[in-house]
Amino acid sequence: AGLRLKKILFVATVAEHFRFFYLPFFEYFKGEGWQVDCACSSFEEIPGCDNCHVIPIARSPQNPKNILALKRVTGLIRNGAYDIIHCNTPVGGVITRIAAIKQRKLGTKVVYTAHGFHFFNGAPLLNWLIYFPVEKCLSRVTDCLITINQEDFLAASRYFKAKNIVQVHGVGYNAEKFFKPLPDIKCELRKKFGYAQDEILLVYVAEMNENKNQKLLIHAFQLVARQQKKARLLLVGPDRANGKNQALVNSLGLADAVRFLGERDDVCEILPMCDLAVASSLREGLPVNIMESLACGLPVVATDNRGHRELIKNGENGYLVKPDDYAGFARKVVEIIGNKDLYKQLSANASAGVSLYCSGCVLEEMKAVYGGL
Repeated sequence: AGLRLKKILFVATVAEHFRFFYLPFFEYFKGEGWQVDCACSSFEEIPGCDNCHVIPIARSPQNPKNILALKRVTGLIRNGAYDIIHCNTPVGGVITRIAAIKQRKLGTKVVYTAHGFHFFNGAPLLNWLIYFPVEKCLSRVTDCLITINQEDFLAASRYFKAKNIVQVHGVGYNAEKFFKPLPDIKCELRKKFGYAQDEILLVYVAEMNENKNQKLLIHAFQLVARQQKKARLLLVGPDRANGKNQALVNSLGLADAVRFLGERDDVCEILPMCDLAVASSLREGLPVNIMESLACGLPVVATDNRGHRELIKNGENGYLVKPDDYAGFARKVVEIIGNKDLYKQLSANASAGVSLYCSGCVLEEMKAVYGGL
């Protein structure tokens, strides 16, 4: 009797963030006897979460809803008496850290995970002018700033004044669901999904938008398909590009070879039946889709950005290509497809080298972070 229940609050823009990335953390804190609350823009029943608070956080910094969100989060933090507040996403991170300034003086610890700073090497000047000063200022009211790639860690260590700055291996992938399949399993999955054993399946799991840059993949795949008639490109993810990619595929005469699979909950069965993963995004923090692909033994050809660089090593488990070089992208894909020995080596390295990024390993890193507050 007399012992106060310890409490932690997780904040992000959308509930999906918790579902995709934070369930192991929720489970850990519940196991330790903590109250686990979350705040996001919509109510959801989330496993391991005691209370889901609806806060109208908008992704766009200019959205006036964020003024109301700041008031709501401030009230929630003031009344909640949380021991730890862990915020995520750029806008969620800004609002929460401002809201927590007074409570932090009373002993609440504030953690912020940067899933990829909007300022980075090669980013537009406007990004540096807007996001860099805000992050620098708010780092002073951050007990632990978590980065998930080397470039962000070095930038934060050089410029920011957070009490502690660490790098962890991302948010983790589920090693129980994503692993290299035995040959007969791969055959069975192809039968299930209606693909022939001799088809060459390329896969990209990402929502369709400007940053994910699927148009580069489609142009590159046009060159691949000219040399490899059995090649197929599978695009998995919701369409946020208003049908532009489908229109491009049709205009290039690739409708039979490019499949739009939409948003799926069976990616753990789609990846193991494929031969090669591809990724075309302009910027990434540390992408889980690449981790999952590597875990399934897929070599990866991807655009060169900080998140991809962290996971893909040229000639070891795949190749990196300049973000506008679709001809070079196609060459690397064809090179891997056409060389069985190279493919075998890249595939072996892919599955062997990604184990540090599994959710179990990341949870252990995060336990150390929370324990050090």
